[in-house]
Amino acid sequence: MRQFRRVRRDKKTGVPSKYLTGARNRSAKAKEIKDTAEKYKKGQYIDIKSISKLRSQQDDTDKKKKTSKSGRRKKS
Repeated sequence: MRQFRRVRRDKKTGVPSKYLTGARNRSAKAKEIKDTAEKYKKGQYIDIKSISKLRSQQDDTDKKKKTSKSGRRKKS
């Protein structure tokens, strides 16, 4: 059987640290991941829309408005 490398985990929550990178609130994101995993294991309903909303709120990247080519062009 194939052996996989151990993954570095967050000390506080035990969730792989790769899942928490870029989160505004690491503990909240870890809690949401654990709750979803628990529901999945029990076979309960998972509301994908609410999870998607939570994860997009946790995203820390700056979302800049894209400008069109004509908007970037220098005006003389």
